[in-house]
Amino acid sequence: MTNDKGQMTNSQFPPALLALEDGSLWPGVGFGARGDTTGEIVFNTSMSGYQEILTDPSYHGQVVTFTMPHIGNYGTTPEDDESGRVWAAGIVIRSLSPLASNWRSRQPLPDYLAERGVVGIAEVDTRALVRHIRQNGVMRCAISTSDPSAERLIALARAARDMDGLDLAQEVTCEEPYHWGEAQNWWQAPSSPQSAIRNPQSKIYKVVAYDFGIKRNILRLLAAHGCAVTVVPADTAAEDVLAMNPDGIFLSNGPGDPAAVTYAVENVQKLLGHKPMFGICLGHQIMGLALGGRSFKMKFGHRGGNQPVQVAESGAVQISSHNHGFALDPDSLPAGVAISHVNLNDGVCEGIDVPAHRAFAVQYHPESSPGPHDSDELFVKFVAMMEGGER
Repeated sequence: MTNDKGQMTNSQFPPALLALEDGSLWPGVGFGARGDTTGEIVFNTSMSGYQEILTDPSYHGQVVTFTMPHIGNYGTTPEDDESGRVWAAGIVIRSLSPLASNWRSRQPLPDYLAERGVVGIAEVDTRALVRHIRQNGVMRCAISTSDPSAERLIALARAARDMDGLDLAQEVTCEEPYHWGEAQNWWQAPSSPQSAIRNPQSKIYKVVAYDFGIKRNILRLLAAHGCAVTVVPADTAAEDVLAMNPDGIFLSNGPGDPAAVTYAVENVQKLLGHKPMFGICLGHQIMGLALGGRSFKMKFGHRGGNQPVQVAESGAVQISSHNHGFALDPDSLPAGVAISHVNLNDGVCEGIDVPAHRAFAVQYHPESSPGPHDSDELFVKFVAMMEGGER
């Protein structure tokens, strides 16, 4: 519990335990909701943006470890949610701030998590935990803040769902199509100053966005670049999308194994070449699979706001926000598909360009939230394709 200044008034946190499926144990103290949780243990290297990360649907089914040692110091605010709920299965941190100090803060992080039923564990040696994950790879885990029995938690971890072969897009997608802008009272296109700056002709482009776990900031940026967006469920048929006669098609981020989202791959195969297409994250992987490529699971993935990506065409290096545990095998991609972006840390394919189909995609997150804004040009490129400036 906290007082009206955001200070934690109950210093007695329950003992908690994190157990990995390999049998390793990581003791700490519990905060947020009481109880158990399971998921795939991953780590994120961002220095801020914990609320945006926790509400990103791409983290569905994952327990997020933050490498930043001090978490919760600026509280939470509804405006920073990237979706309608917390999707992360749990949170692991080193040190929980006793004070939420920010003029925007409406609720301290422990209360925010408790209200949403999310289990957290603090006072964990996160440096050692991250090294363990880097050396051994991501794996399933379990946390308990109510019954920290080692044997029980190891069994829970080993019984948790494996991310390989798991279609999670169906669990995070919208149930019905909706129009972004009509549903968000703060968007006033095309007269908003942001839209006028980014789209000086004030022309509105109709975009159909597949929701595989879409973040709100993607929708904000599409709107800011002059797009009226209709968001559709992940399994919407290609014929239904074409019947809407959009100017462009967007493939969103999302969780899970891209190879398991077979219905989306089939729909994208039917849509390629009909309209300009832009994909991010899971959308990038689905586009690559639709073109005939293969995906693979990375040892521990990329998650953070400081990943260096090189643009193949210009050689420029952009610092970018990432959240992916799968990637495309560049050697599996057919002729006519160019590798447009490469991660400078490990050489992973971070973008593809398909000029013949007026399609492109990136593995990372140009919409940031959190993260740098180096890649905003990709939204400009999408608009240019829709207005006929790029074929």
